[in-house]
Amino acid sequence: MNDFQAIADRVEIEALRGEFTDAVMMRDRPRLASLFTPDGALRMPNIPAEQIGREEIRAGGERLQSLWDFFVQTTHPGTILLDGDTATGRAYIQELARTLDGRQGLNYAVYHDRYQRTPEGWKFTERVYEVRYLDTSPLAGSAPRAEQGSGTNRTDATASPAPAASFADPASAERLERAATALRAGGFAAEILDDAAAARARIDELVPEGASVLTGASETLRLSGIDEDINAGGRYDAIRPRVLAIDRATGADEIRRLVAGPDFVVNSVAAVTETGSLVLASGSGSQLPANAGGAANAVWIVGAQKVVPDLSTALRRVEEYALPLENARAQAVYGMPSAVNRLLILNAETRPGCGTVLLLREAIGY
Repeated sequence: MNDFQAIADRVEIEALRGEFTDAVMMRDRPRLASLFTPDGALRMPNIPAEQIGREEIRAGGERLQSLWDFFVQTTHPGTILLDGDTATGRAYIQELARTLDGRQGLNYAVYHDRYQRTPEGWKFTERVYEVRYLDTSPLAGSAPRAEQGSGTNRTDATASPAPAASFADPASAERLERAATALRAGGFAAEILDDAAAARARIDELVPEGASVLTGASETLRLSGIDEDINAGGRYDAIRPRVLAIDRATGADEIRRLVAGPDFVVNSVAAVTETGSLVLASGSGSQLPANAGGAANAVWIVGAQKVVPDLSTALRRVEEYALPLENARAQAVYGMPSAVNRLLILNAETRPGCGTVLLLREAIGY
């Protein structure tokens, strides 16, 4: 190997290590997995966790990242030892993190790496994460919130957080495609349709006649006519009319069983991220079990204004935009306020094909 080739290999491997940190920071799970060979391994004995193969690495990243309030990783150059089409090396890591349940800390660690030259360039065949120092003292700082600007999970580090008003604006065609691609990578079926009328017709194709169907309490379904089609059209075994006919004081258990495991749940979401997550919020939580996997199949109809860059923005959308509108509706209909008492985040579909997201090019619902 000539000196120029060795230099080029070292530069490419260093770029690979930088790409790993960028994919982690941006919560780009498919890109993170693509940095490994198909049978590559990510081993973290201090956590402990071990993921073998791209699918496990992607899914493992989802599980870890769903726990974070914020996470910052900095990679420092280490060693690279070339050996033809393989190489070994070490990279040095500094991390700050806080999880949603309050665990936090600062650590310094080492990645012990093995690399392989492939037709697509250098890839990791193994990364072994070794923690060398851990400080779990309370961190004095915090993730910037709406009033300060948010850098958490953003694909554009210089961008300011979206104002609440922008949560009503339809996403561009490019952003819809990005969300659809990420959803598919996570095992969801994702389709982009022109409008609610197209979604209404698509429901007839996706949900077979006679299926038991639970609809969520969704303005998207109401405004599109899908709610009426399902619950009053006579084509399906509609769960919601049956629930409304049961006395809640004496039939609570029957209601719980009915709504937990229908053939289909048809609903909307509060937000969908361009990184492939769905976020549903609820006051009572009664509809969440079916959406979380209790239903054999799920279809979510999502207006274009609900597409947001990342999970932190999705949670802001819930609190700053959707909740005030739902609160006003609940006051008018039920005479009582609404609240986000239950929150469901779907990062992937573990039964590929059972969850379908219909992304609309128009804005509908809230």
